Amino acid sequence: MRFGFAIGGLAVLVAGAAVAQTPVDISRSVYVEHIANGARAIEPATTLRKGDKVVLVVEWRAEAPGRGFVISSPIPRDLAFQRAGSDEVEVSTDGGRNWGRIGAMKIAENGQSRLASVEDVTDLRWRVPPAATAQGRGMLTYSAIVR
Repeated sequence: MRFGFAIGGLAVLVAGAAVAQTPVDISRSVYVEHIANGARAIEPATTLRKGDKVVLVVEWRAEAPGRGFVISSPIPRDLAFQRAGSDEVEVSTDGGRNWGRIGAMKIAENGQSRLASVEDVTDLRWRVPPAATAQGRGMLTYSAIVR
């Protein structure tokens, strides 16, 4: 089963980054994970099928090292978030209106409140502190499953 969305379009959605008043270049890549003979490998995505596990990479380059910034990224609807490459990621379950950690976010559902699960995540946000920008570049990753 092939999806009607282009990988390039997916990459644009993956990190429509909100970078606050700091000159930062952002590039994005989408990889598909394969397991063959017990070994895990990723390769650049060209076609995605339902059930594919993808790894999304957001690379940043700061033109003004020493200044912190924030990168936010909506999760495309065709993907179900699984986990981030850093425990420092903040998540939103309501399109970016409220932020927190996956183990602490709550969702109101049918008059009840429950802890949010990874499937509820709609957006990710990383705070890149000034100390992390000293090298001038970095990488953020997360994995998802194609719905």
